[in-house]
Amino acid sequence: EYPLHRHVSGFTSSLRMSSAEAFLPTSVGLANGLHRPRQKPAILRKISAAQQLSASEVVTHLGQTVVLASGTLSVLLHCEAVGNPKPTISWAKNGEEVKYNDRMLLQPDDSLQILSPIEADVGFYACNASNALGSDSVSIAVTLAGKPLIKASRATVINTESPAVTADIGSTVKTIQRANVTISCQVAGVPEAEVTWFKNKVKLPSGHHIRDGLLLIANVSRSDQGLYSCKAANLRGEVTESSQLLVLEPPQPLPYLEDLTAVLSSAGTSTHSVLTSPSGTKMTVSPGSSAVIGCAVDGHPIPNITWLYSGEPLSVQHHLLAAGRILQILNVSDAPGGEISCLAQNEAGSLTQKTSLAIQEYQWSVDKLMACSASCGRRGVQLPQLRCLLDGTEVNISHCKEKPKPALRPVACNRRDCPSRWMVTSWSPCTQSCGGGIQMRRVTCQRLTAKGSSVPVSNEACAQVSKRPMDTQKCNRQPCAEWVASSWGQCNGPCIGPRLAVQHRQVFCQTKDGTSVSSDQCSVLPRPLSTQNCWTDVCGVHWRVSLWTVCTATCGNYGFQSRRVDCVHVRTNKPMLEHHCSWRPRPVNWQRCNITPCENGTLLRGGEAVWHRGRKEGRVISQKYRTEPW
Repeated sequence: EYPLHRHVSGFTSSLRMSSAEAFLPTSVGLANGLHRPRQKPAILRKISAAQQLSASEVVTHLGQTVVLASGTLSVLLHCEAVGNPKPTISWAKNGEEVKYNDRMLLQPDDSLQILSPIEADVGFYACNASNALGSDSVSIAVTLAGKPLIKASRATVINTESPAVTADIGSTVKTIQRANVTISCQVAGVPEAEVTWFKNKVKLPSGHHIRDGLLLIANVSRSDQGLYSCKAANLRGEVTESSQLLVLEPPQPLPYLEDLTAVLSSAGTSTHSVLTSPSGTKMTVSPGSSAVIGCAVDGHPIPNITWLYSGEPLSVQHHLLAAGRILQILNVSDAPGGEISCLAQNEAGSLTQKTSLAIQEYQWSVDKLMACSASCGRRGVQLPQLRCLLDGTEVNISHCKEKPKPALRPVACNRRDCPSRWMVTSWSPCTQSCGGGIQMRRVTCQRLTAKGSSVPVSNEACAQVSKRPMDTQKCNRQPCAEWVASSWGQCNGPCIGPRLAVQHRQVFCQTKDGTSVSSDQCSVLPRPLSTQNCWTDVCGVHWRVSLWTVCTATCGNYGFQSRRVDCVHVRTNKPMLEHHCSWRPRPVNWQRCNITPCENGTLLRGGEAVWHRGRKEGRVISQKYRTEPW
């Protein structure tokens, strides 16, 4: 083992060596040359005491401490490493890659030279050697005489698998439970500094696994979380750096989810619910219903939940409740069966829990039979009862209307001989329609066989089962009654048409001895009219017409003849006002006649004379008979 720090005066330095061989361990030789075995990098540490070369130039190897003085003009930091393949050398200051410039120089032998060092150059310089087989890193402190210097890191160290993790003070450490955590507080300072450790600003006891600036927290748990601080103090001052320790817990399944109960109480009893599990659960739901699925997990930090349907992001309409731990699917018919999973993730790991969603189907069922149509004989059948089922429970038949109905095949039942029983025929017609009559029927004792035939047996066989029915009964015992009508009353009504005048009479039901009874007793008989149209003497009128007059022309288109049309009483033949006859069609009182072509002009002139005469006579006739003029 090599010491982590060796304090060297700013006026002294280590010997400048010309090759790395002087620092090789005795077990390592160069005799093998090119045939050396493959070896991961190893950086050589200086063991011998430092020797002074110059007050203005400091040359040192790794594993030591350089204290800058006012007269220091140059600091040369050697980094020599062995390994096969040859390691690659890089430099970092306080955890960040060194940016080379005209004062910060990388020499051909991979040494780092700082010209005219200033206070800003104070820090921890790390040489990193790496090849394909691994890497090695050693630090050297460059400081001023005064208050201490702590090598601090601002990195975030996350450990999710290894049983042990080491980090520099100033880092944020996130690790799984039961790991061993080591926090390194590398201190440089002249005078030498004393290191004190704190947790959440409370000093840790000296026996708390503290050694050589290292703090070991073994088998960490959630109770070890907190802020760990390293304070380095000497006569010139003190400095403190802190690291935050967070204990990670990968997502773990829980047996219950309290938020699910509250969601179900508000969603209603018809909502189906299930919890996912790593091995998978199963939920069967009815079509069109809603479902609530819980993802019961715990972890630190609290896991983020992602819901998936058949391995893909959810596309169905849904709500996320309880910070994403509960998935509510509004209509399960949108998700036609499949696997729904919740992926819980945090920095410590991930966990997938799942449930299988199955949607019930409406199905026709004919497993139940209706009651047998007969208790015996050969005609007894049972028809299957057509039912619509959902998960074995009968529902409204309309839910199965989209599915084809199964065939209903009757099943024979109760095919056996019937017990002897009385058989009766229909009653005969009553011998009287009223006043009391007799009806008769035939009563026999028979037995119906399983083959469907009826066999007569003795009356005694039926008498043991039931009383013999009656074969005779009285009928139509109501008194005989008939419709009786009074004489017609006076004919009343306006004398304008023959069917407008009416007359009335009374019609009632009575027995033959003259007693009035309810009309129901005469309902089987045709009822006489109680109202009829009538004809009065005043209404006995008609149109009377005379003979046609001689035609006014013997030929041509202008001949006509007329007649008289009068309204007269039928019996007295006296004229009446015409409106009394208006309900009958009025006969015409003129007409054309002798409409035949005339011969030459003589006849035409004669025709014209007749025409003029006819027009004159026509006016007279019009005045007399009230006809329309030509």
